[in-house]
Amino acid sequence: MGELFRSEEMTLAQLFLQSEAAYCCVSELGELGMVQFRDLNPDVNVFQRKFVNEVRRCEEMDRKLSECLKEIKKANIPTVDTGENPEVPFPRDMIDLEATFEKLENELKEINTNQEALKKNFLELTELKHILRRTQQFFDEVKTMEDPNLLEESSSLLDPNEAGRGAPLRLGFVAGVINRERIPTFERMLWRVCRGNVFLRQAEIEDPLEDPTTVFHKSVFIIFFQGDQLKNRVKKICEGFRASLYPCPETPQERKEMAAGVNTRIDDLQMVLNQTEDHRQRVLQAAAKTMRVWFIKVRKMKAIYHTLNLCNIDVTQKCLIAEVWCPVSDLDSIQFALRRGTERSGSTVPSILNRMQTKQTPPTYNKTNKFTSGFQNIVDAYGIGTYREINPAPYTIITFPFLFAVMFGDMGHGLLMTCAALYLVIRESRLLMFNMVFAGRYIILLMGVFSIYTGIIYNDCFSKSLNMFGSGWSVRPMFSPKGGNWTFETIEGNSVLQLNPAVPGVFEGPYPLGIDPIWNIATNKLTFLNSFKMKMSVILGVIHMLFGVTLSLFNHLYFKKPLNIFLGFIPEIVFMSSLFGYLVLLIFYKWTAYDAQTSKDAPSLLIAFINMFLFNYSDPTNKPLYRGQVHIPEPFTLNTPLLLCLKFYISADLVHTSVATHVRVKCMTCEERLIFNFTDFAVHQAIHTIEYCLGCISNTASYLRLWALSLAHAQLSEVLWGMVMHLGLASRSGGGFFGLSIIFSAFATLTVCILLIMEGLSAFLHALRLHWVEFQNKFYTGQGFKFVPFSFESILEGRFDE
Repeated sequence: MGELFRSEEMTLAQLFLQSEAAYCCVSELGELGMVQFRDLNPDVNVFQRKFVNEVRRCEEMDRKLSECLKEIKKANIPTVDTGENPEVPFPRDMIDLEATFEKLENELKEINTNQEALKKNFLELTELKHILRRTQQFFDEVKTMEDPNLLEESSSLLDPNEAGRGAPLRLGFVAGVINRERIPTFERMLWRVCRGNVFLRQAEIEDPLEDPTTVFHKSVFIIFFQGDQLKNRVKKICEGFRASLYPCPETPQERKEMAAGVNTRIDDLQMVLNQTEDHRQRVLQAAAKTMRVWFIKVRKMKAIYHTLNLCNIDVTQKCLIAEVWCPVSDLDSIQFALRRGTERSGSTVPSILNRMQTKQTPPTYNKTNKFTSGFQNIVDAYGIGTYREINPAPYTIITFPFLFAVMFGDMGHGLLMTCAALYLVIRESRLLMFNMVFAGRYIILLMGVFSIYTGIIYNDCFSKSLNMFGSGWSVRPMFSPKGGNWTFETIEGNSVLQLNPAVPGVFEGPYPLGIDPIWNIATNKLTFLNSFKMKMSVILGVIHMLFGVTLSLFNHLYFKKPLNIFLGFIPEIVFMSSLFGYLVLLIFYKWTAYDAQTSKDAPSLLIAFINMFLFNYSDPTNKPLYRGQVHIPEPFTLNTPLLLCLKFYISADLVHTSVATHVRVKCMTCEERLIFNFTDFAVHQAIHTIEYCLGCISNTASYLRLWALSLAHAQLSEVLWGMVMHLGLASRSGGGFFGLSIIFSAFATLTVCILLIMEGLSAFLHALRLHWVEFQNKFYTGQGFKFVPFSFESILEGRFDE
C-alpha cells in the first residue's frame, strides 16, 4: 500500500533492440503496459520515418475493417465478443491479412453493386406494373375512347376549325410515375405550359417504393394530348419534375400481355434478390465472428510501428535505440518481457536495458485499482501530482464522501443512493462488457454509506425523525403514572409549550445517539440546528485544514528541505492552531462549561473572536469565557504572522551571502542576474505569507458551506414532504388509497430528481471544491505530468465502437 500514498519511483532507461527482435519486444512491452517511450526523432517529419509505410498499410486495413463494420451494423448483425486477446501477428503475416481484407472488401463491393442494380431494375418493373394496372383501370372506367363523357372533356383538345370539319379524334398519351408530393405543382405546370390542352389522370400507389438508398411514396399518372408539339412539351415537363416515363401499349390485349411478362420478371428478380441478400448475410455473419479479433490485431500492429518510429536507428542498421520512462519496481518485469520478445522473434542476440542518470523530471505514476481509480481521478482533475509528492487520494477516500454526507445527511436518501451504487458494483462484470465507465460507482457507494451515518446523527429520514431510544425531554402530565410537570388543562389549551431544561423533570438526559427527535416538532428547531451545524462545520474545517498542513511536513522531510520545515511548516501550523484551533477549543469549552442554569450568561464566540482581532478587551456586552482570556490571544494575533516572515528574512540573508561570495569570483553581469533572482524570491515569499494568512480566514469561512447545504437539503426535504406527501396522508376518504398512490409516485419522482440528483450533484461539487482549494493547497502543488505508458489495453479500450 506504500505506493498509494506517494507516486511510484521512476527511472529513465535506454533500450537496445535488435532489428529482427524489435517488433516482438515492443509487442511484449505493449502487453505489459509499464513503459512510456520518448520520441527520439522530434525534428523528423512523420512521413520521413522508417516505418511510415507499415503504418499506412495498417491504416488501410483499419479503413477496410471500419467499412465492413458499418455494413455489419447496417444489417443489424451482432458482433461476437469472446473476450479473446489475440497475440500480435508477425510482420510477415501482414500480407495474409491484407489479402483477406482485400478479398472481403471486393466481395462486399461486388455484392452491393449487384444488389443495387437488381433493386433498381426491380423498382422499374414494379413501377411499370403499377402503371399497367392503373392505366387498365382507367380505360375500363371509360370503356372506350369514344365514350361521350370523354369526348366531351377532350373536345377542347381539338383545333376549332378541325372540329368543325369533323376531323377524326386522335389522342396520344404518356404514362409514368412521380413523387407524390410533386403532384400539385406538376399539375399546375402542365395546365400553364400546355394552356389547358392536356388531360391528366393520377392515382396514388398505396405501398411505398424502395430504391437502393431511400423509401418514398409515388403516384401513377397518365396524360392525354393531341399532336407532337404538346407531346414534346409534356415530356420536357416530366423530365423537369424527374418523373419516370414508361412505354404503355394502346390496346388492352397488349397491356395484358405486357403485365403478365412484367409479373414473371418481377418474381424471377425477387428470387435473385433474396438469394443475393442471403449470400450477403452469410458473408457479413462470417466477418462479424472475427471482426473484433481483426481489429485488435491491426491496431496492435499499428501501435507497434508507430512506437518503433519513436526510436533511433543505430549506424550499423542492426539495432534500434529507445528511451523509456518506467517504474523502478517493474524493471524485472520489463526485463522478462524483453527476453520473451527476443525468444519469440527467434533472435539469438538479447535486448539490453540500461538505466540512465538524468536531471529531467520523471512523470508521475500512481498505481490504482478499480476501487481507488475514481478517487485518484478526482485528485488528477485538479492537477497531476509533482513527482514523488504526497498523494491526496488515500485520504480523499474517507474525507470526500464524509464531507459530502455532512451536506447531504439523510438516512432515507442515503439508503437509496447506497442501493443504486450496490447495483452497479454487483453487476459491474456484466455492465463492463458494454464498455460503460463505472469508475465512480465506489465513490457513490461510500457517499451513500456516509450519508446514512450522518442521517443517523441528524436523526433525519425523508425530513422525519425516528424515536428509537425515547426522547430525553418530558411533556407528561402531572398525574401520569411516571409523574410530570404539566396539567391536563395546560396541555390541552396550548398548541406550543416551552420546555425549560432548568425546570426539574423536563430534561431527563441527552439522547443516546444524534439529535433528539423532539426537535423535529419544535418551533425553534431551525435556530438550534443553525448553531449546532455552524459550529460543527468550523470544527471539521479546521481539522481538515490542519491535517493538510501536517501532510506538507512529510513532503519537506522527503525532499530534504529543513528550511521549509522550520520557517514554513512550523509557522503555518502555529498560525492556524493558535487562531482557528483556539476557536475550536473555545467551542468545546463553551459546550462543557455552561449548563441549563448558566446558559443565559454564555458569551458569544463570534463577538469574542472579533474582539480578539480588534484588541477590544472592555466590551460590556460580551463577558470573557474564562479568566485570563484577555491575555491569551495577544501573542497569537501579533507574533504569528511575523513567524511566517522569518523564512523571507533568513532566506534573503542566505541568498545575499551567496551573492556576495559569488560576486568576488564572478563578473558584474552575474551579480545582476543573481540579485534579480533574489528579488523574485522576495516577492514570491511576501505573496505567499499574505496569501496564507488571508487564506486561512477565507478557507475556514468556506467550510460553512457544510452548514448551509445541510440546512438547505433538510428544508427542501421537509417542504417536499409537507407539500406533496402530506396531502396524500391527510386524506380520509374512500378513494384516498388511489390518491395516495398517485401522490407517492409524484413524491418518489421529485425525491429522486431534486433531492438525490440535483442536491446530490450540488453537494458533490461543493465537496470537490473543499478538497481542491481548502485541503490540497496546503501540501499539494499538482505541477507534474502524467505517466502514459505504451499499453495495448488503453489503446484498444473503447475504440471498437467508435
